[in-house]
Amino acid sequence: MKPDPIPKNIETPDDRPLPPGWRRARLGEVCEDRTGIRDPRREPDKPLRYVDITSVDNIIKRIISPKTILGKEAPSRARQVIRVGDVIVSTTRPNLNAVAMVPLDLDDQICSTGFCVLRADHNLDRDYLFAFVQTQEFVQGLSELVRGALYPAVTDNQVKDQLIPLPPLSEQQRIAAILNEQMAAVERARAAAGARLEAAKALPAAYLRTVFNSPLAQKWPRMRLGEICEITARQVDPKVPEFGNLPHINGENIEGGMCRLTYLKTAAENGMVSSKYLFEPDDVLYSKLRPYLRKAVVADFRGVCSADMYPIRVNQQVLDPHFTAWMLVSDEFSKYADEESRRARMPKLNREQLFAWKIPMPSISEQRRLISMVSNRITLVRRTQRALEEELAAINALPAALLRRAFNGDL
Repeated sequence: MKPDPIPKNIETPDDRPLPPGWRRARLGEVCEDRTGIRDPRREPDKPLRYVDITSVDNIIKRIISPKTILGKEAPSRARQVIRVGDVIVSTTRPNLNAVAMVPLDLDDQICSTGFCVLRADHNLDRDYLFAFVQTQEFVQGLSELVRGALYPAVTDNQVKDQLIPLPPLSEQQRIAAILNEQMAAVERARAAAGARLEAAKALPAAYLRTVFNSPLAQKWPRMRLGEICEITARQVDPKVPEFGNLPHINGENIEGGMCRLTYLKTAAENGMVSSKYLFEPDDVLYSKLRPYLRKAVVADFRGVCSADMYPIRVNQQVLDPHFTAWMLVSDEFSKYADEESRRARMPKLNREQLFAWKIPMPSISEQRRLISMVSNRITLVRRTQRALEEELAAINALPAALLRRAFNGDL
């Protein structure tokens, strides 16, 4: 399907004036026409390193995990010879911009035919080329070609038909050097912010350990969950408006290890048609699938939940619902649930296994004191996480802005 025509009164990137001395050229005009084909299976016992689409990290734009295989193990798509400095562009789902430059240790190795291999000629600096294929203009140009297609893929010729703003070679090299320095600084900032965010994500589990793994906690009496909890929720039909208009919760709505809902829609908005459990306020909702994901939350409203969740009603005279939820995402219970669920083909904790676990039972007042302390700490963690996520988003937006300036001639 062809993309919709662009209205004539809208200026496109190809229409914008270029700085003096610049021109636009098709990538095919400034890249080598043939980059080499080799069938590794002709040397069945010779090892090689193979780059496929899973080998490329489309965030940091690098080849991070090439596969080492023998020639006889090479898939039919392993055909293209790559050289150091080549720029490879994934032709499938071009909107994801899976691009990378071939490093020295992959010189004369093989990549999938799912890449277009761009090898700059003497008129084009390879670092400048690599920067260009990361621009929004390049990504949008390819994405327009697959709009509406059932299989979103472009051809090598369509990649090579893209127009690149081309200054003289010395200016390309100057721009590329500045961009390399700036991008390296962005990558350092991204790595630092990412490390701080990962550290913040680890804090909730650490806080829970200080509560539930403390010497005092080891002295708390224990009681089987089945003695103080029950599942009484009935199944209802979400196609009935009375229930379809209620909030719907499944595992995807719960943030792992945080006892927090991420977003909510009604069962009708989610298009639910199969039976759901009707839960009530103060029920503890626990996701029984893949318990290592640590998903539990206390409902403060009436709603319906997936059959893959347990709506647990606790005896609030002796057990606080929030204390229960945090216990269900603690290290101790998660280890127990993970070990028990491994016996099934699909990791899943059954009701008997859930209710057989013995939950630590401090006094109800102590439970509430501890949960108040944990909740306050988690609130601070969430604020920190949000701030770090915003910082990371701002850092991730920098490359596009830098590239836009570079290819507008503003560096």
